[in-house]
Amino acid sequence: MSSEPRTPLPPTTTKAPAQGGPSSYAPDTDVHILDRIAVIYRYRQIAIAVFVLTSAAMMIQGYSSVQMFRAQGRLLIENERSTMVPGIQGQNEEFYEDPEPYFQTQYKILKGRDLTRRVIKKLNLDQVPEFNGKAKPPDTPLTLLRSARTKLMALIWRRPDVAQEAPKVDETPDESALVSAFVGRVDVAPVRGSRLVDISFDSLDPKFAAQAANALMEEYEQQNLAGKLSTSENMLEWLGKELANQQTKVEESERALADYRDKQNAMSLDERQNIVGARLNQLNEAATKAKMERVQKENQYTQIKPLLVAGAQVSADQIPVTLQSQQMTQLRAKLGELQAQKVQLLQRYLEQHPQVRAVNAQITEAQSQLSLESQKALLNVKNEYESAILAERTYAQNLDAAKADVQDLSKKSVGYNVMEREAKSNRTIYESLLQREKELRVSSNSRSNNVRIVDRAEVPRAPLAAAGRRTWLTSIAIGLVLAIGVAFGLDYMNDTIKTPEDVTRRLKLPFLGLVPSVRGDKHPVLASAHVPHDFGEAFRSLRTSLMSRFPAEGTKILVVTSAQPLEGKTTTACNIAMALAYGGARVLLVDADMRRPGMHRPLRLTNERGLSQVLIGQARVRDVIQRTVDPNLLAITAGRTPPNPSELLGSERMKTLLSNLSHGPFDWIVLDTPPVLAVTDAVILAPLVNGVTFVIGAEMTRRRLAERAIETIMSAPPRFTAVVLNKVDFARNKYYYSRYYGHQYKNYYAEASV
Repeated sequence: MSSEPRTPLPPTTTKAPAQGGPSSYAPDTDVHILDRIAVIYRYRQIAIAVFVLTSAAMMIQGYSSVQMFRAQGRLLIENERSTMVPGIQGQNEEFYEDPEPYFQTQYKILKGRDLTRRVIKKLNLDQVPEFNGKAKPPDTPLTLLRSARTKLMALIWRRPDVAQEAPKVDETPDESALVSAFVGRVDVAPVRGSRLVDISFDSLDPKFAAQAANALMEEYEQQNLAGKLSTSENMLEWLGKELANQQTKVEESERALADYRDKQNAMSLDERQNIVGARLNQLNEAATKAKMERVQKENQYTQIKPLLVAGAQVSADQIPVTLQSQQMTQLRAKLGELQAQKVQLLQRYLEQHPQVRAVNAQITEAQSQLSLESQKALLNVKNEYESAILAERTYAQNLDAAKADVQDLSKKSVGYNVMEREAKSNRTIYESLLQREKELRVSSNSRSNNVRIVDRAEVPRAPLAAAGRRTWLTSIAIGLVLAIGVAFGLDYMNDTIKTPEDVTRRLKLPFLGLVPSVRGDKHPVLASAHVPHDFGEAFRSLRTSLMSRFPAEGTKILVVTSAQPLEGKTTTACNIAMALAYGGARVLLVDADMRRPGMHRPLRLTNERGLSQVLIGQARVRDVIQRTVDPNLLAITAGRTPPNPSELLGSERMKTLLSNLSHGPFDWIVLDTPPVLAVTDAVILAPLVNGVTFVIGAEMTRRRLAERAIETIMSAPPRFTAVVLNKVDFARNKYYYSRYYGHQYKNYYAEASV
């Protein structure tokens, strides 16, 4: 082998088929109702078992269960403020900020033991067979069989009738047990969004169910009204006592107030307080005003005080403008006119002229009058200042006297006010209690109730659970639904590759063909006479698919592998090679699985020497090639297991071997390799060959494992990869393959050829 020249592999012109071509055809992915029926047919045995068991169990349960009847009535429960008599004080007040606790309390009372005791006494529950233990037990299949046997034995062995005295019941059922049993049958359900409450009762007797529900509602209505009346009577009794006590307090406080008025002369105390208070306010205002006038006069007096010197001549110009009167203004104007007239006369005459002298005399007289008026004005200011001081002192004295009077009256009115407030408070409390008593009497006399029966319970016409024909129909329907659900559930949980549709849609690889399973034959081959006709036709279809995918001339090298063991990849490789040989092609089948070789078993060859000896240089190719049942098919077994199979397959010797074989006389070279997930031998050979045939066992390989194996083989990457679905159970998936692949016609032609 080492002396043979090494030549590269011929380039292949085979590519993956185009989308939509005949080789890449995939079934329609639209889900049809018949596809769903096929799922049920696939799991028909489990579905039938579930259907039978479920239906039988429900029929037995429905037949043997006690038929209960439910009677339902309706109550209206309103808050207590809604029953108040119109016109009573406080009717518009909020009864509860949150009324929900009140209604929850009423629901608990409806199922309370106190109310139940009254109901069971009214119904004489201890005489009802359903509750006192005398009721006939329900019929069951066993009891019916026993009853039939008893009647049959009675017909065979007739005995004279013996009158038997009914046993006497010495003890009555315990009241507590009756209450618990009755409460367990009661259901209280508030109607959402309203104040209505549905009261229901379950019983074996429909009439008693209605009677019990109505009795419970009636007793609750009466109990609620009696409770309100009792509360009103207790309140009225308490109010009567309180009114008597409060009336005594009112009389005593008013009598004490009258005595105090007589002793302290307090009859006109209020009027005196008003008068003294008004006088105090007036004096306070007058004193404030006098003080302000005094301050004003004092300011004026301070300005003119230096001018009030005895014998001093005061000029009008020295007096403040605010003190000059109208007469002084006129005198000053007259003096000015005289002085102007004098100036005019002096321009014409001398000082001694009579006219000038007459004017001088008038000027002198005017000045004297002006000086006299100035002195009067100054004295007037002084007098006004002294009068203002006297008025301020007088008002201050009167104000102090008024304050003293007010204090004296306040001391006298303290005790009077205390006694007056006490008398008014007692009177207010008395009037409030009297008003409340009147309201309670009106409300009690009206006998209004915030609880009333809206709908009385009627006798139920049908039991809660289905009976008779309805039991059978319900059991069959539930069993059918559960069986279908189990079938679809198992199909959903089964994520194995089952159909060619899973290959094209899930794995996204071309589909070569499918191979049916053969019962009883571990390694079926085409050369065997016991192989079914459809098995041979499947590999003939595979041969056609391979030839259409590799139409080029020259040797085609094909690797056959799988994801995991026991998927039938060795048997598939042998049958592919045999089908190609039967078609006239010269084929070399090589067992490259040197770890667990198995190709020699279905072909009945020896495995003493094989591929491992060629790769390690211990044998030549011509020495290990063996003939098979067909002259066109030659085989090379794996040989003895070497310590390093992966290294041998990836060695230069292996590449040289494949290159030399590709230039040999063979049309096809088929390599059987180990599973991809177990070892990487197939990945090593993938780039060296024309294509990889991936064998997947139908309903054996999980989708995730197949995807991982394909991802591993694609990392090589191979030139072409296609999938063969092996071990397909046509009987289990009869509908699918007959619908999409026309498998029934293969059987038709197989029968015709016999």
